[in-house]
Amino acid sequence: MEQKPSREQLKGQTRLPKFAIPKFYDIYLKPDLSLCNFSGTVCINLSITEPTNVILLNAVELTVSEVWFKNAESKQYHPCDVSLDDDSEILFLVFHEKLGVGDGLLGIEFSGALNDHLRGFYRCTYVDMGEKKNMAVTQFEAVDARRCFPCWDEPALKATFKITVDVPLELKVLSNMPVIDEKFDGNIKTVHFEESPVMSTYLVALVIGVFDHIEATTADGVKVRVYCPVGTSDKGKFSLDVAVKMLELFTEYFSMPYPLAKLDMVAVPEFSGGAMENYGLITYRENELLHDAKLSTTAKKQHLTIVVAHEVAHQWFGNLVTMEWWTHLWLNEGFATWVSYMAADRIFPEWKLWTQFLQLSTSGLEMDALEQSHPIEVDIHHARSVLEVFDAIGYYKGSAIIRMLQGYLGDDMIQNSLRAYMKRYAWSNVKTEDFWSALSKESGAQVNSLMDSWTKQKGYPVIFVKSQDLILEFEQSQFLLSGSRGDGQWIVPITLCLGSYDRRKNFLMDSTVERVDISELLPSPDDNSESFKGTNDEHFWIKVNVEQSGFYRVKYEDKLAAQLRKAVENNCLSATDKFGILDDTYALCVACELPFSSLLSLMDVYRKELDYIVLSKLIDACYNVVKIARDAIPGSVKEMKEFVIGILLYAAEELGWEPVSGESHLSALSRGEVFMALADLDHKKTHEEAMQRFQMLINDGNTECLSADMRRAAYIAIMRNCSTSNRSGLDSLLKIYREVDTVQEKERVLRYLASCPDPNIGVEVLNFLVSDEVRDQDIIYGLAGISTECCEIAWEWLKENWDLILKRHGDGMLLTHFVRDIVTPFASNEKADEVEAFFMDRVHPSIAMTLKQSIEQVRIKVRWAHSIQQEQSLEDIIKQLASRE
Repeated sequence: MEQKPSREQLKGQTRLPKFAIPKFYDIYLKPDLSLCNFSGTVCINLSITEPTNVILLNAVELTVSEVWFKNAESKQYHPCDVSLDDDSEILFLVFHEKLGVGDGLLGIEFSGALNDHLRGFYRCTYVDMGEKKNMAVTQFEAVDARRCFPCWDEPALKATFKITVDVPLELKVLSNMPVIDEKFDGNIKTVHFEESPVMSTYLVALVIGVFDHIEATTADGVKVRVYCPVGTSDKGKFSLDVAVKMLELFTEYFSMPYPLAKLDMVAVPEFSGGAMENYGLITYRENELLHDAKLSTTAKKQHLTIVVAHEVAHQWFGNLVTMEWWTHLWLNEGFATWVSYMAADRIFPEWKLWTQFLQLSTSGLEMDALEQSHPIEVDIHHARSVLEVFDAIGYYKGSAIIRMLQGYLGDDMIQNSLRAYMKRYAWSNVKTEDFWSALSKESGAQVNSLMDSWTKQKGYPVIFVKSQDLILEFEQSQFLLSGSRGDGQWIVPITLCLGSYDRRKNFLMDSTVERVDISELLPSPDDNSESFKGTNDEHFWIKVNVEQSGFYRVKYEDKLAAQLRKAVENNCLSATDKFGILDDTYALCVACELPFSSLLSLMDVYRKELDYIVLSKLIDACYNVVKIARDAIPGSVKEMKEFVIGILLYAAEELGWEPVSGESHLSALSRGEVFMALADLDHKKTHEEAMQRFQMLINDGNTECLSADMRRAAYIAIMRNCSTSNRSGLDSLLKIYREVDTVQEKERVLRYLASCPDPNIGVEVLNFLVSDEVRDQDIIYGLAGISTECCEIAWEWLKENWDLILKRHGDGMLLTHFVRDIVTPFASNEKADEVEAFFMDRVHPSIAMTLKQSIEQVRIKVRWAHSIQQEQSLEDIIKQLASRE
């Protein structure tokens, strides 16, 4: 007879054993918002799959007071041992007798605290008539349902849920399903919700508080509501309209109706992430759901649209069809990210969101070029470590390889495959292989073999391109910013065009080296309509990875690179390809595969660029070359700033400070980004204009001289001119923060408070960020904006306050922001060593990967700075470029 694992062996397992499988949860909760605790019971219908005297399920930070089990014959059992192991987060129930195979009912009484860590069942606060009050919210993804009730907290163990809650009469209770009954006893009401369809524990949700709401109904009769803080329902209208359109669009696109009768979206005042896709009850940060026509920026309106689309898409990708284990998280997040851009682009085609999608691809490329990256499919061995894979690999690389596959198979084929996939796996759990199989069956292509190289190994290739007469040679190798040589190999969908977007060629590169004859793409000798006559013609150019649809980088031999630069200069290329050439050149320069001077010369060609997506990449490059110049060539920082400011001034002059009636969405985006950059780069005229307009805002809060898009530049300028001896700017911004009641303005102030170059002000701002005046969720905004001049003092501050930060915030996702945002700005091996030494005995599973990646990024910059220092005559080149009109 097979021996069951011992308790010690079970404690070390990643997954729960399948001695018992849950089918239905009947949950009763009684929260006390004054005492910040809760009690409850859960009755779980189980299927015992083999005789066992032990039942294991997940629980953490709960007190279990009573347990019983009743089998199908109504025989009742009580465990002789009930113990909760905090490390493995497993509740052990040991019985004297073996429980036989068959159905049974497990009952557990428990209690716990409404924590302050924005996870599990937690407390947050809102202000009602000037009085701070408590509300209760759940956030269970990834593994925190176990903080609210004992359960089988794994995505594959789906069940149905029936929830009952006791609350004071004045409070609203929301859950996944509609209310079916309410009973009243004095000032307490008992709210009963309908039984849910089968779903995973991480999608169960409750929100208890006071709200206003607005509602609408889809063409299929689904009731959609947006719940807002009292008095702000008008700010929910935009997201309500977007959600209704998204539900209707996805219903048609997937050929699968939304299965619930309602969809609620709730603005929560304190929330760890941006939003959470709980089935039928999506929770959001207030500033991710509420739109203020006056105070929300153009970028924020766009971001809100994509976030709502992402969460609504999860009702299909994730909730209806769910990954089998966190290894396949990207099937949720990568697909929801990709499809959110597809859907938002259909609603707002003038925003050109597919070109902006390249910003996500670049984020994925940047992280995946680290040695400390990880595959899209990553083994999860510790429950807490799953938090670290909610990152740019799963979201951005995952969505980018779907976009690449879309380009290879075609839009219609992807849509038809998705419809078949949804139909086949509705209410079930899947692995990555299941999706590839669905695509292979529909398309006839061997999608598994093509895509396994992209999901099962980390990294991606750089394709080196060189020409010999009419033969192009392609060679692939793994691209790593560290300069190391990886051994990965990929099947790469190569696209190229030659001198025109009408002359294109596509092929699959499945070996290290490929040679391609391009003679067929050249014009015939008697074709006088062509713009060029051959490979030596001045109009000849070759662009590989057309429209940047592939998840790889391209390095050209010098002759081809010079021809492409000429094509950029002559405006022969699309915005996406101009973006891609600059993005690849920058990355190759960081990896020391191209000289710094080559990057600067290429940037100089973009001086008159006005397209938003290209400008956004150019601005990123401007920021970063100034930062690296501080470490590599400090004597040329002044000239480097003059050079990059000169690159951006043309766009600034064309756009101006004031919005233009009837201008495009993209022009508004560009204006905000360009003037923020000039303010951050200390452009004198921008500072003068910004501070003048800021003073007008202080004098008249209703002035139109400083739009929401332009306030960001003004706030940066104010803080860049702030100092210990002249702190009026800081005081003014803090006054705005304390007096405004709009989340949009509070967020904006927090993002730029730390822009000040004065270390004393920097420490004051850091202390403010962790004070009671700033909600825990909002600390991340300030951390991301720490000025270059305050990097050192921020690190000293983090070391001094680490124990307090850890005690206050636990080991959740917020910790990763403290580590990444304070460590990565350094460019010193000594600092990297110091960081490693400090965290030697302070590493938690939730920050282990982030810490390694942050230290690697520091060392990459050290290597880059050293390479720059070896370039001859570089300072003369910078001075020459800076002096150009």
